[in-house]
Amino acid sequence: MSQTICICGAGTMGSGIAQVSAQSGFSTTLFDVSNEVLAKAKSKIENDIQALADKKKINGAEKEAILKKIHFTNFIGDCKANIIIEAIVEKIEAKENLFHRLAEINTAQTIFATNTSSLSVTSIAKTVLYPERLAGMHFFNPAPVMKLVEVVSADCTDREVITIIVELAKQFGKTPVVCRDSPGFIVNRVARPYYLEALRLIEQGIADYATIDALMEATGFKMGPFKLMDLIGNDINYTVSRSVYEAMDRPGRLRPSPIQEEKVKHNKLGKKSGQGYYDYS
Repeated sequence: MSQTICICGAGTMGSGIAQVSAQSGFSTTLFDVSNEVLAKAKSKIENDIQALADKKKINGAEKEAILKKIHFTNFIGDCKANIIIEAIVEKIEAKENLFHRLAEINTAQTIFATNTSSLSVTSIAKTVLYPERLAGMHFFNPAPVMKLVEVVSADCTDREVITIIVELAKQFGKTPVVCRDSPGFIVNRVARPYYLEALRLIEQGIADYATIDALMEATGFKMGPFKLMDLIGNDINYTVSRSVYEAMDRPGRLRPSPIQEEKVKHNKLGKKSGQGYYDYS
């Protein structure tokens, strides 16, 4: 199994994956073009690791060892590893361009994984040199906490690549589930009605956010749909809804909500922006 992991994209998901990688003992590179984003990621990871030490889940030496495992960089030339996990903006052109650049500086044996939550892994792979080495590795937010990882096989993905990614997920302490490339994969496909029907109830004036969340939680859901969307980020959730809607030829039942679209337009993204369906300021 590989000893070097590179994560491209130091946002919430990328930094979380980097933390998981370092905690699992891997030499980890975290790349982003923005120094500001890298600094924020470094601070977040340090705070999270310190919290583990404060709770006596790790000792001081282990804390220092984990932090030393991560190299932060804005130089793409540093992105050389046995496995590279992409976690940048959810735009297919950006992902394709990044993988092209990564292919130029890595060997033909380097395995590429995209953390896309809804884009076609097959479409991304087809534009990359040696497409058989690319697969989906879809983590859930927050990556250090959530156990599930969807391992997505594109039409051209080599079976050995899937085996290696599944084993990596296990070494990360995750529960990998292999699925075939399709719109929304498994979780986001099944979850769309949970979010969209809740939003329809708001559109129709049937109930408010807090009432719907409270009722769903009372029936056994860990989080109501609006609390969950605020945690995920309305921008991410809306992008996934649009992606699945378009990929499935725009069925009415999956029409994205104009309420969520307005939230995104006004930067009411949820917890990360301080306001979403609820106020976190």
